[in-house]
Amino acid sequence: MAKIPAAVIGVGQTKYQAQRADVSMAGLLREAVDRALLDAGLTFADIDAVVVGKAPDLFEGVMMPELYLADALGAAGKPLLRVHTAGSVGGSTAIVAASLVQSGVHERVLTVAFEKQSESNAMWALSIPVPFIMPVHAGAGGYFAPHVRSYIRRSGAPGHIGAMVAAKDRNNALKNPYAHLQNEGTTVESVLASTMLWDPIRFDETCPSSDGACAMVIASESAVAKSGVANPAWIHGTQMRSEPTTAAERDQVNPQAGRDASAALWKQAGITNPIEEIDCAEVYVPFSWFEPMWLENLGFAAQGDGWKLTEAGETAIGGKIPFNMSGGVLSSNPIGASGMIRFAEASLQVMGEAGEHQVDGARKALGHAYGGGSQFFAMWVVGAEKPTN
Repeated sequence: MAKIPAAVIGVGQTKYQAQRADVSMAGLLREAVDRALLDAGLTFADIDAVVVGKAPDLFEGVMMPELYLADALGAAGKPLLRVHTAGSVGGSTAIVAASLVQSGVHERVLTVAFEKQSESNAMWALSIPVPFIMPVHAGAGGYFAPHVRSYIRRSGAPGHIGAMVAAKDRNNALKNPYAHLQNEGTTVESVLASTMLWDPIRFDETCPSSDGACAMVIASESAVAKSGVANPAWIHGTQMRSEPTTAAERDQVNPQAGRDASAALWKQAGITNPIEEIDCAEVYVPFSWFEPMWLENLGFAAQGDGWKLTEAGETAIGGKIPFNMSGGVLSSNPIGASGMIRFAEASLQVMGEAGEHQVDGARKALGHAYGGGSQFFAMWVVGAEKPTN
């Protein structure tokens, strides 16, 4: 059965910062939700179902928070779903919400993802021993640093590439009022001068720890027509893939799940040459070196050539494939929401509503998220025109 066309008609974000002590967890989510509903011109009464996503419950220490949040989210008496796929959860949550509309189950779905990291300790939460899983006591940076070293060795990338990504994204964040880090004067030189945390990852090549929430309203074709929203972001394709974290033959630098997900996404969206047909991308880059790695994993560059696009300035606004115009995860990282922010920012680009970080003429955009030990992937393509396939 053919999918029903669906589109994003409302986006809402909070200000991302180290600590949002001014609001409760429910208040944080409600801030994003109220903005998304206002953007869509709807009220809670118009919403058929709510889909909530966040990273592990231990990140705040509140178990099954979706139940406690149901009333604040207008979900009383309505279907309420919780999604969890580690750091990719924001993207996965959006895809689950979209599937409820595309399948004809619901007309209008509200989806929201969040994290209030200031109320717990993510490093501690990531260090809890899990049965049958190799323990990680070094945090995310310590886990991913060897993969970055492997990428540098395999590709021959010069050592300043990570600093170029960080400087680009931090300067993009200055154009985004919601971004957590507003570090004026960031340069390649200042990044290279920052403290080495996990060789080769420096302090300024690392994402912050943020509180924040992001919400979207996804509507069916008929609901879009009734909404009066002039420029919806039509969903052209969605894909999720996963793979074992520590399989002996696994390629940690260029994960199979990411390659498979992107290949399926391009086919679904009718895209044969991503770098020519995608106008911009919001991609999950928590450590700066992941930009060239994901350029290759997503098929924008041949293996070993991703860093060349970065060095040539092609991932800057105005380049061939702008990456993370909003400042990306390097500038705002409420973990459970980070993937949805990528999906929402991609939507804002094709809606023409990205403000100062808008890419001129953006018609098709990629939203991307990954999580865990790079074993969970979620991504979508949105466009200014309704899909024909």
